[in-house]
Amino acid sequence: MDIRRDDLSDPQLIALLRAHRADLARHSPPGSVHAIDVDVAALRAAPITFWSVWDGERLAGCGALKALEPGHGEIKSMRTVDAYRRRGVAARLLGHLLAEARERGYRRLSLETGSGPAFAPAHALYLRFGFADCAPFGDYAPDPYSRFLTLTL
Repeated sequence: MDIRRDDLSDPQLIALLRAHRADLARHSPPGSVHAIDVDVAALRAAPITFWSVWDGERLAGCGALKALEPGHGEIKSMRTVDAYRRRGVAARLLGHLLAEARERGYRRLSLETGSGPAFAPAHALYLRFGFADCAPFGDYAPDPYSRFLTLTL
């Protein structure tokens, strides 16, 4: 599998991001869905960098890093295509994002994910990589449907 920096031009990636947002909406109330909107022009102008994971010409997953304050970044939109789940795609991509964060000089990397049972696989992945629960960061507010995690790099 190949991890590539992505310019959001492939329809497979846009479809996966839309499916990701729709899936989150099924598991969290509207005010608690913090996935990024799929507005390609706005995303290209934002301080967000996307990566996609490819198996040949087939998209296997995606994720992004968002610059917050100096030395602090956020993981956004980690998603694995259903057909590639439990095949190490998310772990490989998360390892790549951590390496990129270190290369950028981030001292801390944080994320927000859902708190319900549907998010248990994500929780397990992040905890396995050393993330720990933390208070809301950036523009987030306390939310019973959110779980906030951070990792000191």
